[in-house]
Amino acid sequence: MQYGLNIRQDAALDILSLGALVHRLDPGIIPFRKATECRIHVSGGEFNVAANLADCFGQRTGIASAMVGYPIGDLIAERVRAMGVRPFYRQFAHNGVNGPNMATVYSDRGHGVRAPEVFYNRSNEAAAQLKPGDFDWSSIFGAGVKWFHSGGIFAALSPTTGELIIEAMKAAKAAGAITSFDLNFRAKLWNIWGGEAKAAEVIARIVEHVDVLVGNEEDLQKGLGIPGPDVSSHSALDTAPFVAMIGAVVKRFARVKVVATTLREVHSTNRHSWSAVAWIDGEVYAAPTCELDVYDRVGGGDGFAAGLVYGLLNGEPPADAVRLGWAHGALVTTFPGDTTMATVNQVRAFAAGGSARIQR
Repeated sequence: MQYGLNIRQDAALDILSLGALVHRLDPGIIPFRKATECRIHVSGGEFNVAANLADCFGQRTGIASAMVGYPIGDLIAERVRAMGVRPFYRQFAHNGVNGPNMATVYSDRGHGVRAPEVFYNRSNEAAAQLKPGDFDWSSIFGAGVKWFHSGGIFAALSPTTGELIIEAMKAAKAAGAITSFDLNFRAKLWNIWGGEAKAAEVIARIVEHVDVLVGNEEDLQKGLGIPGPDVSSHSALDTAPFVAMIGAVVKRFARVKVVATTLREVHSTNRHSWSAVAWIDGEVYAAPTCELDVYDRVGGGDGFAAGLVYGLLNGEPPADAVRLGWAHGALVTTFPGDTTMATVNQVRAFAAGGSARIQR
């Protein structure tokens, strides 16, 4: 047993994620009101973790999600395959007019003093229609899964998605898998059907089954209803507000063995100070602080989660697991899109104190 986590050794998958697959339209530094072209990135908070673990860290990963049989679905499914992630889909047919749809996220990159702008079209989203009973968990977990992951973005989509996460968490624990959950509180999504009160109610029921929790002070306060200090009065790099809340988290959720978060001070859209901290089985571990020249900030937190999970899953010392997450999250911000383009050697080199000097 490592860090209080009993990680099984025999499994067909190292990690399985449950969440929505989306496509992000990215006009670069041009705001949408003036855009003439966009890149398409395939994303999803839960998928990004699985994709990063497969592509960068060489883990055997899967994604349980909704898939719609139309060209946008085909595009997304191709990218899932390209990242090396095994799909477990609940299939939906598109009616040719209004769905069901694969959700669209619109996000420019901003520049300098102009922040990125993010908005959604999740109208008639197939993933929001997912519900308990849609997946054969006994078959999926029966083949062996070491780690199961989901997150607050998927939980926020509808009254049924949180229930599906709970069903999957119970099946995962019964099959001997470690469970993790990224709180990823998104007010816009929760406000559609209940706001912070509903978020705290649903997420608390999920976290009862969670071993590893990812989320910052705001996530803990708004997503779990845990009282805490006024985060606006502290530096974004100050670990004290986060550490101060851990006692309340683990007292309320006795199963939780790890709580972790990134720390980010945004100086401008393209210049961030970046760190991370984790409470692991009673001890606090902090990563260094580095200065990031950000190309695309979307996906940095998922990059951190993937590196942390990789370290924990493979028995790295706790401090090293945190640094792997910190290093990988930092590197993800240097690439276009939401998922990794880094190699595990690059991550390890940066985690060990490497620099941006050319590699000859």
